[in-house]
Amino acid sequence: MDLIIRNARLFGGAPTDIGVAGGKIVAIEAGLAAAALEYNAGGHLVCAGLVETHIHLDKTRIIDRCPPEDGRNANAVPRVAAVKNTFTEEDVYQRASTTLENCIKHGTTRMRTHVELDAGVEMRSFDALQKLCRDYAWAIDIELCVFPQEGLTNNPRSDELLVQALKRGARVIGAAPNYDPDRSGQIHRIFDLAREYDADIDMHLDTGSNSADMDIHLVCSLTRQYAMGGRVAVGHGCKYSALPPADLRALAAEIADAGVAVTVLPATDLYMMGRDQDHNVRRGVADANVLVENGVNCSISSNNILNPFTPLGDGNLIRIANIQANVCQIGESHRLRECFSMLTDRSARLMNLQDYGVAVGNPADLVVFDARTPEEVIAEVRGPLVAFKRGVRTVTRPRAELHRP
Repeated sequence: MDLIIRNARLFGGAPTDIGVAGGKIVAIEAGLAAAALEYNAGGHLVCAGLVETHIHLDKTRIIDRCPPEDGRNANAVPRVAAVKNTFTEEDVYQRASTTLENCIKHGTTRMRTHVELDAGVEMRSFDALQKLCRDYAWAIDIELCVFPQEGLTNNPRSDELLVQALKRGARVIGAAPNYDPDRSGQIHRIFDLAREYDADIDMHLDTGSNSADMDIHLVCSLTRQYAMGGRVAVGHGCKYSALPPADLRALAAEIADAGVAVTVLPATDLYMMGRDQDHNVRRGVADANVLVENGVNCSISSNNILNPFTPLGDGNLIRIANIQANVCQIGESHRLRECFSMLTDRSARLMNLQDYGVAVGNPADLVVFDARTPEEVIAEVRGPLVAFKRGVRTVTRPRAELHRP
C-alpha cells in the first residue's frame, strides 16, 4: 500500500482504516497491517470530497470591472455582456484558477463549470477552461457544460459555437431560456443537440417569481420523450419556492418521474430575487429538502462568485449549504445530513459519476473534515483538515489555535 488513512469515520459508522495503492482505494477495514505512509484522521469524518455541480469559472471575479447596479435592478446579464469583449484566454485562466484554488482548499474534488458561448467571447473562455482542466487534474476533475447565456434562437453564432464545443469534447450542454425570445425553441434545440452529440443536459431554469409560467414541465416532457432520465438537470428553480406545499409536492412527483435533477443555488438566488420589492423581499430559494423528500435528486451549489449575479463568495460549498439550511429553516439532524449529501453523493449522481465514493476500487479522492458527522459539518460550517486526490495529499488546513495567557 502507498497510504493508510487511519481512524477514518465514514457516514454512520465507527472509525476504520482506508488503504490506498496506485491511486485507488484497495481496503476499508479496521487495523490494516501494512507498511505505508500514514495519516491519522483521529475519528473525523471522511468523504470522497465535495462535488460542485454548478459554477461559472469563466465569469468569476469580474465585479470590479462591471458597470454598477441601477438602484434595485441588478442588470446582471447586460453588465456581464458589457465586459465579455475584454475576456482573453489568459484573463479567464487567471481569474478562474484563483477561484478554483479556493474551491479545492474548501474540499471540492469534482466540478461541473458552466461556460458561456456567444459572439462576445467566442471560444476564449472554453479554451482557457480546457487548459485549466488539464493543469489542475492533480487536485480536481472538472467537466465543462457549454451554454448560451444571451439567447440562442436569436443568436446563430451561439448555436455555431455550441456545436464547435461539442465537437471538441464538451460532454454537457446547458440553456438559459429566460433570456431567449423563444424559450421553448431554445429548450427544444438544446435537447436536439444533446441527442445528436450524446451529451448530458444542465439548464438554467425557472428563475423569477411567477409559478404559473414555468419551463420545467416542458423539460420533464422532453426528458421522458427522449428517454433521457438521469441525464438532465436544471438549476435555480426559484419559481418552485412560490408554490404552496401541495403544489410543490405535485411538481416534485413530476420531476422525479421524469428523472430530472435539480440544483439549488441559494447565494445567487437570494441576491437576485425580489428586486421588484423594497421591503419584505421574497427569498426565491427552492426548498431542496422538500424536493428530495418527494423523490427528486438535488444538489446545492455555488453558481457565481464575485460578479454581478453574486458579488460575494469564497468557493466554500459548506457555507453555501449552511445558507440553504438557514433560508429554508432546516434544523433537524437528518435533514442537515441530507444537505451534506447534496454536496457529495447526490451531486455525484447528478453528474453520473460512476467512480465516486469511499469504496474499494474507486479513486482515493478523500477529504477529512474537522467534524464527526455530516450534520455537524453543515451546522457549524466545519472545514476540511486535509484532502487527497488519487491518494496524494493536495490540501492541508491546520486548525486555528488559541494562545491562552
